[in-house]
Amino acid sequence: MNILVATGNAGKLRELRQLLEPQGHQILGLGDLAITEEPLEDGATFRENALKKADFFAERSGIVTIADDSGLCVDALDGAPGVFSARYAGPDADDAANNEKLLRELADESHRAAHFVCVAVCAKPGGDTVDSRGECSGEIVAAPQGDGGFGYDPLFYVAEYDATFAQLPPDVKNRISHRGKAIRGLVHQLADFLVP
Repeated sequence: MNILVATGNAGKLRELRQLLEPQGHQILGLGDLAITEEPLEDGATFRENALKKADFFAERSGIVTIADDSGLCVDALDGAPGVFSARYAGPDADDAANNEKLLRELADESHRAAHFVCVAVCAKPGGDTVDSRGECSGEIVAAPQGDGGFGYDPLFYVAEYDATFAQLPPDVKNRISHRGKAIRGLVHQLADFLVP
């Protein structure tokens, strides 16, 4: 079955293809379609934003759509950047700018515990949805380490593996990450959800 993954983030699309194509699905990205509009991600929670994206693109494409919203929640920053993770340093910020701002905010903090959260939603055209949530705990290191992954991966250290997300092989990261957990939870629901 064709499934649209509603993201313009190449790293996220690559991760989702690795997780979903083994299930026998043909994964399309937004670049494969001629949809130029985007929903306003103004939800107060990861689930609200993921649901908005999934519904929006399912209706416009006519294709079952998976969307997720994810972010980094840092204890010392009262859960920030949270739903603002992608635009933490401003609306046009890139990964480097977001990482730099995070390190500035934590410069005087010794407590650097954090967790990644992901909520994935699958929507059919017409409004039916299922969703799943995943989390991964770690801490923020003082300087970027590794060159894999994307976003805050070079700063997110997982003690169990003595590595940041950016240092982990993709298969290991997909197994333990917030997104991997959320997508696997979603995949468990898809067989029943996708029955015509």
